[in-house]
This record gives sequence, C-alpha cells and structure tokens, in this order.
Amino acid sequence: MPDDERGRDENSDDEQRKQPERKREDVRDRTNEDRAMSGEPGGRLGDLDEALETQGYPTTTDELVEAYGDYEIETQGGTESLEEVLAPTEDQTYDSADDVRSRLLGLIHR
Repeated sequence: MPDDERGRDENSDDEQRKQPERKREDVRDRTNEDRAMSGEPGGRLGDLDEALETQGYPTTTDELVEAYGDYEIETQGGTESLEEVLAPTEDQTYDSADDVRSRLLGLIHR
C-alpha cells in the first residue's frame, strides 16, 4: 500500500485526538493504583492499627507477633494474621507505629 501524505495526516490527527483520552486513563489508573496500594492503614490493618498506637516503642517483630499475632490484616489475597504476614521476615526493631505500618503495608503489597 502506497504511503501517502494524506494517510499520515489522518493517523496523526487520530493520535492527537486519542492523547487526552489516554492521559485521563493513565491518571485514573494511577489514582486507583495509589489508592489500592496505600489504602487507609486502618482499613487494611483493622483493629491492629489502633493497637499499634498503644504499643511501646522501640519494639521488635517477635514482640509484635507475641502481642498481636492473631490480629487479621487485609491482604491482596484475602486476610492473614499478623503472624502470617511477618513470618517471612527476620526479627527487626521498629521505632514507631508508622514504622510497623510501613513494613506491613510493604509486605502485603508484594
């Protein structure tokens, strides 16, 4: 098929019309992804979120599992206990509730 200037212009026009739509889709997808990934910690961590505020810091992974191991956390695959979420990690020290939240949210989004 011969390459003519009119065909190229039409393709260029089509691309220009589609760009705003693509940008809206990209923004919508990123917004949904950010919301899904970060979520509200209280929503994903359930009752554990409030319990973390009353925990004394610094604290360790082992201490958290001992105190809150049965608390349920919403994961991408359903719900798991804190003990199950932290099982693949080594014992580490956390300086605040935010440190624990960050670690947990990182683990449940893998």
